[in-house]
Amino acid sequence: MKRSEINQVIRETEALLSECGLFLPPFFSWTPKEWEEKGRECDEIRDNGLGWDVTDYGCGDFAAQGLTALTIRNGNTKKPEKYAKPYAEKLLIVREGQVTPLHFHWYKMEDIINRAGGTLMMRLYNSTEDERPDLVSPVRIVSDGVVLSVPAGGTLALKPGQSVTFTQGMYHTFWAEEGGGTVVVGEVSMCNDDNTDNCFWNTPRRYPLIEEDEAPYRLLCNEYPLAKE
Repeated sequence: MKRSEINQVIRETEALLSECGLFLPPFFSWTPKEWEEKGRECDEIRDNGLGWDVTDYGCGDFAAQGLTALTIRNGNTKKPEKYAKPYAEKLLIVREGQVTPLHFHWYKMEDIINRAGGTLMMRLYNSTEDERPDLVSPVRIVSDGVVLSVPAGGTLALKPGQSVTFTQGMYHTFWAEEGGGTVVVGEVSMCNDDNTDNCFWNTPRRYPLIEEDEAPYRLLCNEYPLAKE
């Protein structure tokens, strides 16, 4: 992705959330220059990947395959003695025509909630013992306290206010329904580790390769400088 595209996506997301009356913690608005002055008091933000995450999953076409994720809070399974939170919270911005590729998590269980906008569509599979999508067995899910069964590869639609629980090993891919516009998604989960807890099916990479065609407007969650001593 070009840095100019990432900058534009972040600006558009800020405007969208403002229109929805959703407000973010202060660190989402810190500039790269402000980050250069931050010390150890901000280690939780650095260590736990809080902040902006804009990715095309290495495909080179963000409009077709990509996601804007905002990690608001998170624990850390690698440093539980320092960060005791057993939970995480994100906002996910799913644009119309844009797909988040098929994947599951080994550790994380998560609730996905349609907070605002259009209808969120998802396709679901169980995983086999060798971590391939199970093309046969139906997927048992819980949606807002109701147990449902979806055929392997079947689709589930979430209207605003509705949610679903993804358990460990459950393959999922999602997108905004055509004609309904962007969906603002909430994610409430166990601790999140995007470096080690994503099993993608046929996806090049988790984070984008960035072409620096202009200065960054905001730093992404994996770009923070070391703490100023």
